[in-house]
Amino acid sequence: MTAPDRVIRDEIHRDILVPANHAQIIDTPEFQRLRSIQQLSTCEYVFPAATHNRFAHSLGAYHLAGRLIHHLDTAHPGIISDGDAELVQLAALLHDIGHPPYSHLLETPKVYATFASHETWGRRMLESNETAIGIIVEEVLGKHRLQRLFAIMDGCDEYQGVSIPKFLKEIVSSQVDVDRMDYMIRDQANTGAQIGGFDSARVMRALRVGDDGGLFVKQWGLPAIEAYLVTRYHMYQQVYFHKVNMLTQNYLVNMLGRARVLAQEGSLALTEELEQMLLNTELTALQYAALNDAHVKVALPRWARHDDEALSGYAKRLLSRKDFHKSLRIDDLTIEMSEVILPRLREAIEEAGFNPELDVIQATIRKRGYLPYVEGIVLEDGRDASEHSALIRSLAQPDERSMVFVPESIRDEMELKVREWIKPTQSSLAHFD
Repeated sequence: MTAPDRVIRDEIHRDILVPANHAQIIDTPEFQRLRSIQQLSTCEYVFPAATHNRFAHSLGAYHLAGRLIHHLDTAHPGIISDGDAELVQLAALLHDIGHPPYSHLLETPKVYATFASHETWGRRMLESNETAIGIIVEEVLGKHRLQRLFAIMDGCDEYQGVSIPKFLKEIVSSQVDVDRMDYMIRDQANTGAQIGGFDSARVMRALRVGDDGGLFVKQWGLPAIEAYLVTRYHMYQQVYFHKVNMLTQNYLVNMLGRARVLAQEGSLALTEELEQMLLNTELTALQYAALNDAHVKVALPRWARHDDEALSGYAKRLLSRKDFHKSLRIDDLTIEMSEVILPRLREAIEEAGFNPELDVIQATIRKRGYLPYVEGIVLEDGRDASEHSALIRSLAQPDERSMVFVPESIRDEMELKVREWIKPTQSSLAHFD
């Protein structure tokens, strides 16, 4: 008996139609695992409802890819084959399959003994003959089409002599791809951030395929693109780079790094899953796919009772949201400045009776601005959107700065010291002694 197609009800896009063969992929343990991977890692400490997951986001990107493909095929009849249309949708569905627990946050060698990017782990899972998703996706597509799927995901121009039009890759990865569109809408909805938003349907309706095979935007769609880029800017400023989010991310990574050291020393027993994460230097795709957020969360109460000051301190804060460090209220603290003042700050912290290794926490923000020309958004006259819009040009500046956190009881004192240190050097660091 043939399995029926499926309709999944989504909080953002409402009904998402999933054909039966794609539902087989979604029903694998590896894809279902994404239910237990939070989209915004520790952002729930700022925005309590921000507990949505990579599963819903992946379905959302899949849905938007299908809508955009349908629109482009209507605007340019016959421009995409049914086979490639399916592959692009599946590329959007599977783009996050390799995320570690807590998404990008734990994608670091500070945590994983076997470190690789989420793209690399995703490929390993999809190519494995041990994972259910690796087996099913090959059954659904066959070996040849599976390799073409990988070529699209890799941004290749062709596979085995058959070209891959530029716009197919741009649907999955570009400045205006379905991944970005879904996560911005979904993250705004779940955080409650009041930043205006944008109309994804209008953005997609304005897209066309140019003579070079790439996407361009009709002139009348420029306001929709402006709203899209402004939304992205404000989401980074108000949500992703929120100071408490940056602080709790540091707590979590530092806690797991400390757990690894203690386990290596023999003074901390780990669960099987955390042992795989922190100590296994030959982690397989199947073992990686067994890890999710819950394996970290379940360890917190036990670690909060541990004798080690660092491990218990991080765990207690994450459990109770008490005794959080506070950021120095110094605008435009550059990364270069922070590197110079941090040694002096650590000395001052120690003189005040605190542990400089635990009580000076630095978070670095690095965000590339809108990238015109190289990775930009092109309008129908061939010029970058930034040439048409002063607003978009203003978003092209990169954002690089530093946040420094110290214990709340001495924040004011340390803030005054740092201001004195940097006062003679606001325009230059040449006079630091």
